[in-house]
Amino acid sequence: MQLPVKLSYRGLEKSDQIDNLVFEYAARLEKFCDHINRCDVAIEQRNHAHQKGNPYHVRIDVTVRPRHELVAREEQMDNGSHAPLAKAIHDAFKTMERELRRVVDKQRRDVKTHADTRSPK
Repeated sequence: MQLPVKLSYRGLEKSDQIDNLVFEYAARLEKFCDHINRCDVAIEQRNHAHQKGNPYHVRIDVTVRPRHELVAREEQMDNGSHAPLAKAIHDAFKTMERELRRVVDKQRRDVKTHADTRSPK
């Protein structure tokens, strides 16, 4: 990705493995939109004192020219069946990909609009 990704952690330790995963997913966003100005990713575990049921929260903020600000949020519970943080990151970036596609389609005027069915006065 040409622009740097701002990554912040809250309530959990910084991990190179998670950093690499986030940067890999962020680089894929350019396939959907080549004019991203900013990409901020926040990873949080709020109640890290509990033994079970600590949800991971992932929030992605992306700014696209000219004035589009997109947000994707995901929360995963740790139920022991999979890696909840990696799944939350994956799901948040998938949501962001859908949002970027929607904005790019709208910018290209590919989105169909309904004709005004009211009769003229």
